Amino acid sequence: KNPATSQLPGYKQVKPMVFAGIFPKEGDDYSALREAMDRLKLSDSALQYEPEHSQALGFGFRCGFLGMLHLDIFQERLKREFGLHIVVTVPSVAYRVTQTNGEILIVRSPQDLPEQQRITLIEEPWMTVDLITPDAYIGNVMALVSERKGQYTNTEYLSAGNTKRAMLHYEIPLASLITDFYDKLKTVTSGYASLNYELKDYRKTDVVKIDISVAEEPVESLSTLVWRDEAFRVGKQIVNSLKDSLPRQQFVIKIQASVGGKIIAGERLSAIRKDVTAKLYGGDVTRKRKLLEKQKKGKKKMMAMGKGKVDIPTEAYLAVLKR
Repeated sequence: KNPATSQLPGYKQVKPMVFAGIFPKEGDDYSALREAMDRLKLSDSALQYEPEHSQALGFGFRCGFLGMLHLDIFQERLKREFGLHIVVTVPSVAYRVTQTNGEILIVRSPQDLPEQQRITLIEEPWMTVDLITPDAYIGNVMALVSERKGQYTNTEYLSAGNTKRAMLHYEIPLASLITDFYDKLKTVTSGYASLNYELKDYRKTDVVKIDISVAEEPVESLSTLVWRDEAFRVGKQIVNSLKDSLPRQQFVIKIQASVGGKIIAGERLSAIRKDVTAKLYGGDVTRKRKLLEKQKKGKKKMMAMGKGKVDIPTEAYLAVLKR
């Protein structure tokens, strides 16, 4: 009867920090996934999502989460409450991009990144991180965080009975936390460490978009945003994953990773070769050579006619996501 005329003091709209693509493992489950997400949204106001389509995974959603824990809980609820099995793409953060015309964009996926000549500044979220660990593992934790571009702030020593623990304070890019950081932290501390983090600010970064092409055809769904100094390593990793998981064709498949049109990594998947000389019982070298030349010309003609297009199976796409 008496609705509030203004929001409670101190209230702020929740802003997602981690974004990932959510797709049903079975295409027929898309409607069930949409219904499940609508129902989860009723009790999880922080969840944000919008429809998305992938060449390899079909129809799904681009979802925003508060952090990796939020994403993990969301996955578990879909499985336990609705019996749905999903595919989650590599999580990414929201970059703040200032364009040459002064407009500021929030970029949540590689496809949203403007062309390089239209970009003045790219900023990424940095977090303040509190890591609590037994003092015996301090060296391991500090090495891990430094490896992930973390900046040390200070250390507090905590005591509880005979247990000596330390709280390490760091500032670190959110992009360093959203993949396997927590798993690595548990590994180097034998499972005893814990962490807490919150947004500190946005800082200038040097991020580039890696484009992937297969058989000289761009595959937009495999593009990714990475730090420039890691572009070669990530590009090589993606190319190798595709080479190991793509089915061979009757022609050579070129797999390439590029940044700004410049190829930084590439592999060739050899063609399936039919033994066209199998029916020749004699030792006529000339005849064999003619058949092999004819086969070679046929493969070139197939590529020229546009029959070199390669359909990327879901298995190959998932192999890239596990990098």
